[in-house]
Amino acid sequence: MPKATVNGVELAYEEAGQGFPLVWCHEFAGSMESWLPQVHFFARRYRVITYNARGYPPSEVPEDPAAYSQDIAVEDVYGLLRHLGIEFAYIGGLSMGGATALHFGIRHSEMARALIISSAGSGSTNPEQFRQGCSALADRLMAEGGEGLRDYAQGSTRVQLRRKDPVGFEEFRSLLLAHSPRGSALTMRGVQAGRPPIFSWEKEMQSLPMPALVMVGDEDAGCIEPSLFMKRHIPSAGLVVFPQSGHGINLEEPDLFNRQVLDFLTTVEAGRWEGATLTP
Repeated sequence: MPKATVNGVELAYEEAGQGFPLVWCHEFAGSMESWLPQVHFFARRYRVITYNARGYPPSEVPEDPAAYSQDIAVEDVYGLLRHLGIEFAYIGGLSMGGATALHFGIRHSEMARALIISSAGSGSTNPEQFRQGCSALADRLMAEGGEGLRDYAQGSTRVQLRRKDPVGFEEFRSLLLAHSPRGSALTMRGVQAGRPPIFSWEKEMQSLPMPALVMVGDEDAGCIEPSLFMKRHIPSAGLVVFPQSGHGINLEEPDLFNRQVLDFLTTVEAGRWEGATLTP
């Protein structure tokens, strides 16, 4: 597996297919393997790039807690694209990765030709409670190791995957339990608990020039209001709500997810996506 040295840290990544670059940023409970249903589908048409964020082996796991933040996560994507010689790309992500995609658009609008923001905004409606939960989980991971993630896999927005696809759920859970406990703990403290609520970025969202697709499950309670907020304040945003779906919508409903994204990108490429001021 290739690795790129980005901002002083080695990041593992994979590429598949040819065409315009399409980057997928994984969630806290995921990794590059989480995007396999999208890689299989989109590599037929695009140059698909997946990677493991810092803290997720085989990417490097920095020991310094200060090496983890939302801003650093964004700059890691930027550095990876520069390493690959990519000037423009579609940037997509889910949950933690969805927040990375949004902030990549804010910080590097010259490079992001479209944004796909899925299941983003956890903790925005209950920031203090969310930070406390993040801190408690980080403490448990440091004390118990990977066992601290077992309950996380069984959360109220994960049971939908187990109900729909028991085999897929077991694959998701096995990958999650194999994560680096220290990397997960530091990510939970620095990235998850450290990022401001989605509602803090209204002005920046209003200035986004590129097409944006926001997607959320209707049973993902913590992300519904943030998704509506993004729809209201990103000039070019379209909103898709997945029925009877939780947090990991790309795994729960891969066919629907892929079709919505493909329709979005096809419309963007035809110059027909309303509200965007960035030329495709």
